[in-house]
Amino acid sequence: MNTKMTHHVARYCTAVVNLLLFTSFAVGISAIVFAQETKVGQASAQNLTSTQLQVARGCVYRDDNGNSVRDPGEASMPGVRVSNGQDIVTTDASGHYELNVDDDAIIFVIKPRNFMTPVNSQQLPRFFYIHKPGGSPANFKYPGVAPTGPLPESIDFGLIPQSEPDQFRALIFGDTQPRNVEEVEYMAHDVIEQIIAERAHGAALGITLGDIVFDDLSVMEPLNQAVALIGIPWYNVLGNHDMNYDATDDRHSDETFERIYGPSYYSFDYGPTHFLVVDDVTWLAAANGEPAHYVGGLGPKQLRFIKNDLAGIPQDQLVVLLMHIPLTDVRDRQELYRFIEQRPAAISLSAHTHYMEHRFIGSEDGWQGPRPHHHIVNVTVCGSWWGGRKDERGIPHATMSDGGPNGYSILSFDGSRYDLQFRAAGRPDDYQMNIYAPESVSTDRLSSTPVRVNVFAGCTNTHCQMRVGSTGQWIDMQRSTQPDPAFVNEKARDKAILLKNWRDLPETYSTPHIWQANLPEAIAAGTHTIEVRVTWPSNRESSSTRLVRITPTASGS
Repeated sequence: MNTKMTHHVARYCTAVVNLLLFTSFAVGISAIVFAQETKVGQASAQNLTSTQLQVARGCVYRDDNGNSVRDPGEASMPGVRVSNGQDIVTTDASGHYELNVDDDAIIFVIKPRNFMTPVNSQQLPRFFYIHKPGGSPANFKYPGVAPTGPLPESIDFGLIPQSEPDQFRALIFGDTQPRNVEEVEYMAHDVIEQIIAERAHGAALGITLGDIVFDDLSVMEPLNQAVALIGIPWYNVLGNHDMNYDATDDRHSDETFERIYGPSYYSFDYGPTHFLVVDDVTWLAAANGEPAHYVGGLGPKQLRFIKNDLAGIPQDQLVVLLMHIPLTDVRDRQELYRFIEQRPAAISLSAHTHYMEHRFIGSEDGWQGPRPHHHIVNVTVCGSWWGGRKDERGIPHATMSDGGPNGYSILSFDGSRYDLQFRAAGRPDDYQMNIYAPESVSTDRLSSTPVRVNVFAGCTNTHCQMRVGSTGQWIDMQRSTQPDPAFVNEKARDKAILLKNWRDLPETYSTPHIWQANLPEAIAAGTHTIEVRVTWPSNRESSSTRLVRITPTASGS
């Protein structure tokens, strides 16, 4: 166990319990079986079947000095929600709670607004306690949780007061996915240094949407060290490349993840926003001649937690669901739809595909809400898995299959409103699109010559216009699903090179965020600007310019 994982959320009664906290933070929780939310402070044992059923007890207190110790005068906190992964109870008037657990459980506090849990030296929130007396399976390639011993007499969570305004920002990373330390260094120089230089864009927190690493779970440690330098609390989602592949069932597939990051699904509030982290990667054991593999799925236990969690959230509060696999690829998504489709403010984000896309889920996918659900497939930090030619820094350009650069998103919140801004790695903040047009066009071909614009984070509600010259008339451009022309050309160049020191780019993806319009026919010969103006759904604007040379029509043509 890495000794850096020793910043704890709980203060317990004996030195033995403190030792247990030092040695363990994570465990699979999928064996817990229990009932719906019950009365304040106590959970029902109706559906628990484990022979090791026990009652976990503790309290939540106000940790005014942030030292993770309950000092004299630090008050209890009533009305705070605590969970064991399915049940959710609220602390009673004296700040106490009780939850039934078996011998494979994680107890965690659901962070309320204007309070923060402790973070460790890598800025990872410590909001949980793992109870796993027998530890994780001992034969795993990457270690899970060491045996935790008996259940502590009291599992207490200290919450640190902080101010959380209605307006705030969060940094959103899609797949960081380094295979090794060299690729952690790519990320550090390409993305982390940029964010540090820009003071984390003023963000209050960050989230990685899974595929934190690429199968080698030992790389999580150096990656966490790099991300921690951003200097804000960082939450993590489980991805299919973050799993223990030697697990024989889904219950044990995230042992290493939970040792390092905590439960694979949980929730918390920041400001007026409720964040719900979802584990939508299900590991299936080998069966009937088919090898072990993953699918998109939630499972009944997690769905029970989600139902209980949302039951405690006001109907008009913005809910942000965070997952790895896009929602439309999750097998049991219909039950999740039922939980959120009547809420006036709910969005979801995923990654996994290595392209950027906005999906508006409607009745064609079984959604029954009054308006389509906005699902954002986020840009990935690693782009095309750190593929493509290397630049002058020795870092692959990593262009995604939709022609967009690798990067991250800045998600701004204002009450129930939100705005997503794409940020390319190693580029200024106004780099939001690529404009494609010929280098030169003869005057007789103007009206049949298209201009294409790849608006990296564009969606159906994005308005795109172009004009030629500073006094030209603005022309509305039409959204079109097609491959990015520059990516097609780069892919062809790559294929023509037999010996190269970089990884191949992925196959081309036809993206829905390209806009197109033909040049106007009345342009004089000479060199002109093509200016493109994009208006985002939030009424924010972006622009870019490309030059084009117009030549006279050849005589006799």
